[in-house]
Amino acid sequence: MKPCSNEITEFSGAGKETMKDIFEEFTKVNVLIVGDVMIDRYLVGEVGRISPEAPVPVVDLKKRDNRLGGAANVALNIKALGATPFLCSVIGQDESAVIFRNLLKTENLSDEGILSDSSRITTVKTRVLAKSQQLLRFDEEITDDINDATRNIFLKKIIQIIENQKINVVLFQDYNKGVLSKDLIVTLIDYCNQHNIPTTADPKRKNFFSYKNITLFKPNLKEVSEALDYYPNPDKTDTLQIAAKMLNERLNNTLTLITLSEKGMYLDNHAQSIIIPTQPRNIADVCGAGDTVISVAALGLALSFDIKEMVILANLAGGIVCESVGVVPVNRAKLMVEYKKLQE
Repeated sequence: MKPCSNEITEFSGAGKETMKDIFEEFTKVNVLIVGDVMIDRYLVGEVGRISPEAPVPVVDLKKRDNRLGGAANVALNIKALGATPFLCSVIGQDESAVIFRNLLKTENLSDEGILSDSSRITTVKTRVLAKSQQLLRFDEEITDDINDATRNIFLKKIIQIIENQKINVVLFQDYNKGVLSKDLIVTLIDYCNQHNIPTTADPKRKNFFSYKNITLFKPNLKEVSEALDYYPNPDKTDTLQIAAKMLNERLNNTLTLITLSEKGMYLDNHAQSIIIPTQPRNIADVCGAGDTVISVAALGLALSFDIKEMVILANLAGGIVCESVGVVPVNRAKLMVEYKKLQE
């Protein structure tokens, strides 16, 4: 179980790692996460009447809550699983940037890889909730790509962290907010491949086909359908195989992992494929589930664990976070219990 191997195991299930092996080995992994970060802000209250000014509910505000979101939530998941995250992103030089850095400090996450740019604002997504029901969301953001000067400084910072911290896997978390430009993605994947560092991406439409030669590509079914203009049936493996082949022809990726919402996940290494079904859940909120899935998958890549087992674990982890309202990292203890039951 040596970190930094690009060797991919078959889906046979042979050589299954035990629960103890998996969670102990996670503590040895350094993960570099690069992508769009944000603050997930929650305004929580109660609705008791309709406004006389317009036919809208009046929320009696009870609580304000700021949480780390986007790629920063991936960092929280990596930390919760026992590994060490190194978060790299670009934020503004505004009041929200101060709040963001303070949130990192509260969570004992380093801001070494966070670059401030006065020409940008820090992304904030504000949700208004009443009795766990989301009434409204408003976003503060700039989605243009970071400028060339900022990108060059940022890339130098990323490479320096990879070299100094002995990074075992690089994870791209793309929300189309401008941090991940095509040039940055291509340059960083090429660097990682030259240094035998596995890479994984949770893509969005803008840069969907920029992740050429990546190790693991993890889109959701909707993103795949829109990018390929082909609509695979999540109940039919052959249509998913066609989609995976189409992706591989464009990306030359090693593994394809397509999340299928309530249908589970589809895993393909271009020689074998399998659908991993979901477990029954009381779903409260699907926000952040993708962050959790990519976090577990990245750790599995870093350690060359049996990839089928890693997807099963990722599937469980994604389901667990869906039982909580809002964006939250996975509960490691609960994940261990559920995975143990699945092995029995």
